[in-house]
Amino acid sequence: MVLEEAQSPREVTMSSTVTYTVSGMSCGHCEKSISEEVSGLAGVTAVAADAKAGTVTVSSDAPLAEDEVRAAIDEAGYELTGRAA
Repeated sequence: MVLEEAQSPREVTMSSTVTYTVSGMSCGHCEKSISEEVSGLAGVTAVAADAKAGTVTVSSDAPLAEDEVRAAIDEAGYELTGRAA
């Protein structure tokens, strides 16, 4: 007989994943610069920058203010131009 331990209720989180369009990226260095800056924002759990597509996908524990993401991307030297469709 196998007994399974009851699992405790999971905490409900409001995780968020948003893809933004970014202008000015052209290489891996660009991707790394943006990823490092955006990763420094509170609550960010993952960042995937794609220079070829001109996008940055940000996953976080909770929705982020777009102004915060824009400021981090500006700090890296690039421009957030909007949300990807």
